[in-house]
Formats: sequence, structure tokens, C-alpha cells
Amino acid sequence: MRCYGLDFTSAPTAAKPITLAVGWFAEGLLRIENVLRVTTFERFERCLAEPGEWIAGMDFPFGQPQQLIEDLSWPDSWSECLDQVAAMTRREWEDLLLLYKAARPKGQKELFRATDRVAGSQSPMKLVRAPVARMFYEGATRLRRTTLSVQPCRPTSERRIVIEAYPALPARRLIGRRSYKEDGKRSQTRHDARRDLVAALTSERLAQLYGLRVEVGPFLAEEMVKDPSADLVDAALSAVQAAWAHSRREANFGMPPDCDPREGWIADPAGGLP
Repeated sequence: MRCYGLDFTSAPTAAKPITLAVGWFAEGLLRIENVLRVTTFERFERCLAEPGEWIAGMDFPFGQPQQLIEDLSWPDSWSECLDQVAAMTRREWEDLLLLYKAARPKGQKELFRATDRVAGSQSPMKLVRAPVARMFYEGATRLRRTTLSVQPCRPTSERRIVIEAYPALPARRLIGRRSYKEDGKRSQTRHDARRDLVAALTSERLAQLYGLRVEVGPFLAEEMVKDPSADLVDAALSAVQAAWAHSRREANFGMPPDCDPREGWIADPAGGLP
């Protein structure tokens, strides 16, 4: 089974591309074969149109919080909700969120999905310091325009499947809450954290947590350690979550059967940590 992991950005460029880990998953072994850099949304859309049978873990929110959906009187299906978003420009989407937040009490400006509370992920309404709402706008609306099976938002009989990934979650499970991404300044501490995370990626610890083994070639593993943005290792971790979801495909891809499809769900065996 072809298996992909995608570290997303809301504004891909050559300097900050969408990062795509390419792997193969069979008999409990995920081999990360390559990492590609996708520099435009046009190329991303071509990736979404890739034929065959595959599963991909994508690191952006597929949906918005239930309360926001209900307060805005949006429809009951994920596809119709995404049609509402796609009818706006990105600026109009951001302005809508700003107006909504302005009317809410201090400390309650940004809402969370059920999966965000479990996984410890950020609100999909967040516009600054990780503009997750922009990632949702650029990523989820493009998924809406495909025929892909979007789990659990829009399940179809398609053999091309996408699940929502959150690489910070497996990273926490492997190395705790150590910072492994550099923010403009080189840090030996964060370099060492990436080294330990990449080592843990192919360790027995990951096999115990996810029920699968991972292989990464030595050259690619070294590139992951050197990458200060950590986009390479995040893409690989997203592929791990996709492979795990595929191994649970007969059980709703490991997602709660009662999760709200309009919100979506992050695929991970633990869902989150205390």
C-alpha cells in the first residue's frame, strides 16, 4: 500500500514548501523511501489526483468546531460546510473568524473540536502563530473538490484515502514535550531533540505504540536531523499515522464511531496525552 505523509503550509514556496514523505506499507512495515518538496498549490492538487490505491496523512484540520458550525447556521454535512467556506475568498474567511471572535468573551475567542481537546492540538480557528485557520482554508477546500475518501468527514468507496494527521502527537509520545523545531536560530538542544526523534522513529518504542515498524535510509535520516524546520520528520510522522490508520481500516480507521464528521478526527492510537 502506497503511504504518504504531508506537512502542510498555507503559502507554499521554494523556501517553505509543502513536504511530502513517500513510503510503502505492507505486513506491518512502513518504509519511508523519499521526501518531496511541493512548492505550489497546483503541484499539490496534482498530488491529490495521483491514481492508484493509497492513503495519506495530512497535517491540517479537515473541519471546524461544532459550535462554530452551529452558530453560523452551516449545513449538516462536511461537504456542504466546505462549500460555504470555498464560496469565500481567504480574506473573507479570515474576516468572518475575526468578527466571530470579537463578539466572544475574553479567553473564549477560539473554539476547539473534540479531537483537538483529546490530542492537545491548536484551534482550527487560529490565525496567528501557526495560522491553522489558513491551512484549513487552503487544504480542506481542495480536498472537498476531489473524489478522495476523506475520513471520517466524507467516506466513499474510493481506494485513495486521506486522514488528518498531527505529527506533534507521535513526537510527544516518543520524546516528550522537547522542542525540536528551530525558530530562526540554530539550537544544539533542538538539534539533539530531532536526532533523538529520528532515532525513535525506527525504534522498538514506536513499534510498541503504533503496532508497526518503520525503516528510513541513513541518508534520509541524516537529512531529517539536519532540517531545522523539522518539516521532513513531521512528514514522516504523518505517514506513520496514515499507516496506523490503514491498519485499522476495518475499525473506522481507528476513529471513534460517534465523532462528528463535520469536525473531523486526528488519527492516532492514543488520540492524545494528558
